[in-house]
Order: sequence, then structure tokens, then C-alpha cells
Amino acid sequence: MAAVGASGGDTVDLAGAQRYAADWAGAVRRLGFVPLSAAETEQLLLRHTLRLAEVLLSADAPEPAAQEVGRSLVDAHLAEPGVVEWSVRTLGERFRSDVLAAGRPELDTRIAAIQAGLAAGFARALRERTFVQQEGIARAMWQARDDAEQALRDSEARFRAVFDGAAIGIGLAEVDGTIIDVNSAFADMLGYSVEELRQLDVASLFHPDDAAGMWELYQELIEGKHDAVRVEKRYYRKDGSAVWTDLAVSLIRHDDGRPRFTVAVVEDITERYALQQRLRFQALHDPLTGLPNRTLFFDRLASLVEQPDPPGRVGVCFLDLDGFKTINDSLGHALGDQLLVMIARRLADCVAEQGYLVARMGGDEFVILVDGVAAIQDVIAVAESALAAVAAPVCVGDQQLAVSASIGIVDSEVAGTSVAELMKAADASLYWAKAEGRDRWAVYDPERSARDNARSALAAGLPAALDRGEFVLHYQPIVSLLDGRMLAVEALVRWQHPELGLIGPDRFIGLAEETGLIVRLGEWVLRQACRDAQRWHTDFPDAGLVVSVNLAARQADRPAIVDTVADALASSGLPAELLQLELTESAVMGSAGEPLRTLHRLAALGVRLAVDDFGTGYSNLAYLRRLPITCLKLAGPFVEGIRGAEPADADHRDERIVDALVRLAHALELWVTAEAVETEAQAQRLRALRCDTAQGRLFAPPGPAETIVARLRDPKLGRASC
Repeated sequence: MAAVGASGGDTVDLAGAQRYAADWAGAVRRLGFVPLSAAETEQLLLRHTLRLAEVLLSADAPEPAAQEVGRSLVDAHLAEPGVVEWSVRTLGERFRSDVLAAGRPELDTRIAAIQAGLAAGFARALRERTFVQQEGIARAMWQARDDAEQALRDSEARFRAVFDGAAIGIGLAEVDGTIIDVNSAFADMLGYSVEELRQLDVASLFHPDDAAGMWELYQELIEGKHDAVRVEKRYYRKDGSAVWTDLAVSLIRHDDGRPRFTVAVVEDITERYALQQRLRFQALHDPLTGLPNRTLFFDRLASLVEQPDPPGRVGVCFLDLDGFKTINDSLGHALGDQLLVMIARRLADCVAEQGYLVARMGGDEFVILVDGVAAIQDVIAVAESALAAVAAPVCVGDQQLAVSASIGIVDSEVAGTSVAELMKAADASLYWAKAEGRDRWAVYDPERSARDNARSALAAGLPAALDRGEFVLHYQPIVSLLDGRMLAVEALVRWQHPELGLIGPDRFIGLAEETGLIVRLGEWVLRQACRDAQRWHTDFPDAGLVVSVNLAARQADRPAIVDTVADALASSGLPAELLQLELTESAVMGSAGEPLRTLHRLAALGVRLAVDDFGTGYSNLAYLRRLPITCLKLAGPFVEGIRGAEPADADHRDERIVDALVRLAHALELWVTAEAVETEAQAQRLRALRCDTAQGRLFAPPGPAETIVARLRDPKLGRASC
């Protein structure tokens, strides 16, 4: 079977196209006079068949090409009414099956557009030809009165032949609206006889919905303000039904320019208008739920908020179903679609009385446009009503589902007066509602949004900052509570931001963990700390200063961490015993299998392992003896509870906890470091509880590497008071 290729993988069946064109040519010749030979007619219609097939399978709009085909039929004098009827009907019934080697079901809409375009092109060409003939006839009627009598009779005969035989409606009327004459096509269109219409006036045919405007337009025409007008309007038929028409009215003047009478050319476009309305509905409504779609919603929202004088407060409730993906994945998309239809109906019903617009944005997202309210509380009330509507049990098939939703609420008086600003704010508040536990609403807060934006900007800038070397290390001394000697330092990362200055880890470590950059950043910290510690060891070998580096949980979980630590030690030359790795309690206390083996492999390198923030988790303390750790670092909140030099000045519960933890650590032969020591009284109590080392602002705040060098050089700086 010969076929012609087309886009999208579909093809045109050339043999089928030839058969279709042959049938088309046969129908044309049966329906009326054809000035072409049979072969010429068939060849012409084959070209049109292939042209329509080509545009049907392309991504281009089909109407222009279809209109050209309709016009060319008239140009070829294939203008019998039955020709366009046969062509349009057969396009819908046979074209796809006869001409296309393979067809997609979604081509139905494009075929309908081709039908409408062909009919419109045919009608316009026929009307234009009629206009030309009409104008010639009118001039002959009114400008040839002094010509020979025979010429006048010939002219009148030609006009009458065209007037009576035209397939399109034509009517003549006095300037006062009295109908002079109409042709049969006009009378048939409105269901009257020609004689009945000659007894009426133009105004009596106007549809009541457009009568005032049409009469005003007609008045301007007969007053000479316009030479022609063209509109799409409705007429009442004699039986009371309505017919949509394409109406073109021209003013014929006397020789001196005074209005003489009007000529109306009327085309019945009822079917085309209905098709246009269906296509418009489809373009502006969601095919699954029947709700307005995002295009219609954005148009309506823009009309409310972006006009020079907005009518008042506008609110948006942006709703997203909670866990809908789980329902789709577990029950199937068919049941998921049924659920969406039911939710859409509930949302529309819950605001039907107020007349608010409910639209489907896509997927499981819906939006309610609340206008004409006095306060944000009115928008919140709509959101709560929507949540209640969604939360009612839903029966889909034989499944009863419990569904909830989250809603972001935005108010035009807070979030701005542009569609983009409002929807960006609505999306942010929806995210807050999801993050706060779902099944709730959240109102847009500009200050919170500014904080989120700043946080997002920091997160986006992290990779480039690491590449540009914007991170620096500060070190905080860890001193002996026995003699105040600096035994170790903890490496703490800072971000030297080019615009915000020095940023502490509390603002970016969490972001690094969320984005996964913590692995790269942690490796940089490890390597830089080892290089700094090696310089101190080279310059001050007797100090034996240990550098303590935090390992994030994601770093510790990676199998390559052992090789990374080994390489950092080898490349820097730092002895393994001078490196301590700090892991959080949750990262080490539940370790089993490969994570536990990783800890033992790290210990086998000779590095020290410490548990950071110990005491804040819910771990099995007996598990400690299985871990290859050397140090416990007590969490700061316990130290904060030890406030005075005397037991009466302290929180006895915190002190008892610290005492128990120190005893436990010593029983397991572990070193104990207390964090966040701020006062001398705290240091004294920790010393009395036999805690080994401490760090905190009492001894020194974190500082650049140079401050550690200064303490190593000056014994007075390197030894804290005891």
C-alpha cells in the first residue's frame, strides 16, 4: 500500500486518498454543473484531499488550510450547496479511515476544525462572489436607468437570477427598516415565506438579547455614518428557535450621497457557532472534572487584580490533596480520576452559594478564587469549608477513602496585585501548610516568605561558594579541667559570604544536609583541618594538639569515608592519633552491620572517635561498650543547668545526669568533654564531678587558626584558669 509520510509517525494512504478524491469528484458532478472535465475535477480534488490530510497530521492550526480548500471550491465554480454539505459530512464520516494509514483518536477535534474551516471558507468565498455580483447588479439597477430599455431588462434579469438563485440569504430594506424584498434562501433560513417577510420590518427580526445594540448600529448605518457593518448575531425563526448568522449590511446611496436602501447578506453559521462554543469550552475547562482550567482561572484573576481600579480584596485558596500519589499508585489511575471528579464536585458545591470560581490547576491541585470579601477571615472561612468538604469519607468503587488536603491562602492586599505575585505567594503558603503537618491551611506571611527566600538564596549559593573557596575554619580550644592546658581544638566551619559577611553554621549546615552538599563540604573541612593541625604539629611538636572534626551522618554512612580520612591524613602528613572525629549520638548508637564495621575501620586507622551531644538521644547505653569510641561530649543543655558553685545553686536533675554520664563514661574508660561552658562556676562544678575536659566561651570563643598559633606560642594564653 503506497503511503506518504507525515509527522508523528502517521502516514497518508495515497491509494485511499485517490479513491476518496474520485468519490468526491463523482459527488460533485452529480450535484450540479461542473465546468471541468472529469479528470480535471478528480485531479483538483485529489490535491485538496492530500492538502487536508497533510494539515490534519501536522502541528499547524488546521482552519486556515481548510478555509483555502473551501474557497478554492468556489473559485473552481463547484459552488452548489450540496457540494459543501457532502464535503463536510464525508470529512467527519470517512476521511480518517479512508485516507490515513494510521490515525490517532485525538484527531477528532482537528477534523472538526477542518470541517468548520472548509465550510467557513466556502461560505465566505460564495458571499464575496455574491457581493461582487450584487454590487454590479445594484449599479446596473440604479445607474443604468437612462440606458436602453433592453439593457435595463437584461440587467434586472441578471440580478433576479442571482438574487433568487443564491444559496446565501439576501435582503433589501428601506432606510426606515421596511423590508423591500428577500430571496428564498433568506426566507428558508428564518422559516417564513418571502411574502411574509415583505410584510415585516428589520427591527421585528432582532433577537431581544442584542436588539438595542443592533438597532443603534442600524441607525448609524442608515444615517450614513457607516457604509457597511458586519456582525455575528442571532435571529428568531418563525417557530421561536434561534439561528446564529454572519450578517453583512451595506448602504446603497443616491447619486447625491443620501442613503437610499440597505442590502443585507446573511449566512447561517449556527453549526459553526456551536462548534466554536464547544471548542472554547474545551479550551477553558478541565476535560476530567468539567471545572474551569488554569487558563480560565488566570484570565479571571487578572481581570480582578490587574485593572486600574480593582473592585476590592481578592483571595486565593490554593488546595492540594495530601497523599494523592499513594492513592493513585495503590488503587490505580482510574480510581484516582474518580476521586478527583468527586472532590471537584464537592469543592464546587461548597462555594456554589457564594458563586466563587473553583478551577483545577492540574494533577490533584485545585484553586478557589474568592472575590468581594471584606477581610482575610472570609477567605479563611472558605478554606475551612473546603477542607471539611474534602475530609468527608469518599466511596470510590468498592473503596472507602479518607482524604485530606492542604491549602495555601493568599490575600491581594498583602501579597501584591499581579497574578504572578499572588500565585507565587499561594504556592509558598501551600508549602508551609504541607510542612506543618498537612490537613490544614496556612496564610501567606511576607516576613516568613522573605526568610524562606533568603534561605533558598543561601542554599542556591552553597555549591559556588565552595568552588570559590568562601568557607573558612575557626577553632575552639578544648582544655583540661585539671590544669587548664589546651589539649585539643574543635574545627568549626564558617561561610565568609561576599555580601552578608561571616555566617555561622546554624544558617547553612542544615541547607548543606538537605541539598547533599554536606559530603563535599565535610570533606573540605576534614582536609583543611588536617593541614592546619599538621602545621601546628610541625611548629609545636611537644603540644600534641588534637584536632576534632565533626562528621555529618550522611558522611559517616558513606562506605568511602574510611578511604577519605586515610587520604586526608596521608596527604597532610598528620599523625592519626592527632585527629578526632565527632559523630552525633544518633549516628553511632544504632549502628549495626556495615556502619559498625566502618567505625571499627576508622578506629583501626588510629584516629579517635567521639560521640557529640551525648545524652540528648534515646539510646541503649549498654551499646556503648561495643563501639570503638574514645570520648563522650556532653550536650550543652546539661551544662547550662549547672549554674552555681554550690549544689543549691544548680538544677539537681541536670547535675545528677552529668554525674551519671561521667561515671558511665569513666566506667567504660572513655574521656569526657563538656560543651558550652560559659561561667567559672560551671567549670568548678564539672571539675568536682570529675569531668576531664571542657570547651566554651569561658576558655575561648571559636577563632581563626592564627588564634590557636598565638595560644601555642604563649603558655599564658594556652593555659586557661582552673
